[in-house]
Amino acid sequence: MRLYHNPRCSKSRQAVKLLTDKGVSFQEHRYLEKGIMEEDLPILASLVGIIRKQEKEFKELDFAVNSINDVIKVLRSKPKLLERPVLVKDGKAI
Repeated sequence: MRLYHNPRCSKSRQAVKLLTDKGVSFQEHRYLEKGIMEEDLPILASLVGIIRKQEKEFKELDFAVNSINDVIKVLRSKPKLLERPVLVKDGKAI
């Protein structure tokens, strides 16, 4: 299980604490440093609300985000726009 984590985000830190406290084994993935893993992009892109549309970087995009491929393009180029925290396991994300 992989947790897309931003240590500066309080919800993300709470997710790490909850998983740790419950003894759940997971891989912490600091996506702002490492980017989003290519194999996870389609999984993440299929989630409703996965892009942080209120961010300045989103509002400055020069194209409309109308499809999963558009979401993948955004997440690949601007991982900061990933709504976090997100858990990915066995081809599914929550």
